[in-house]
Amino acid sequence: MASKQLTKTSPTPPWVLDLTNGPTTKPKTASLPDPPGYTSASPAKRGTGSNKQVQTPSRKQPTDDEMDLLKIKKAWEVAIAPAKQLPMQGIGMYMTGNSLQVFSIFMIFTLFKGPLQAIFMTNRMFVPYETENTKPKLLIVKLAYIACNLLTLALGIYKVNAMGLLPTTRSDWLAWEPQRMPMERAYPA
Repeated sequence: MASKQLTKTSPTPPWVLDLTNGPTTKPKTASLPDPPGYTSASPAKRGTGSNKQVQTPSRKQPTDDEMDLLKIKKAWEVAIAPAKQLPMQGIGMYMTGNSLQVFSIFMIFTLFKGPLQAIFMTNRMFVPYETENTKPKLLIVKLAYIACNLLTLALGIYKVNAMGLLPTTRSDWLAWEPQRMPMERAYPA
């Protein structure tokens, strides 16, 4: 009796059949047109009895001025990107603490290494956006990029100072202070 219940299979649910059968084909007399930008696999015929194929209008190619404007916009996005990373790096610096640990030293190393490499590779970074018309405008963009990277360096310097690794107090320079000569000496009797 139990074996008969185990061999009985339940009918497959309708949603499984819907998934395995694939999408239904579009009816020939569709009252709604395809959305803009949609191209069906087979060319659709419009109207009854006509053999005309639907042709999608070709996109107008952008002019040189429009391309230059797009390149300048993209260059500005690249230039401001280091400033967008500052809050996350600041949170990372806060989370590492002010004690000397491997993790905090590694974070400071990356704070100095990344911006310095970016500053030295500024011209290479903006080569894809450089044309004869965009060269003068890219100078301001490059300066903004360098300024954003200098902000990241300033965050690194602040962190190093907070950890006490920068010699900013007088006691850090005691080796170069002249020794004071006492006016009198007292010797115990």
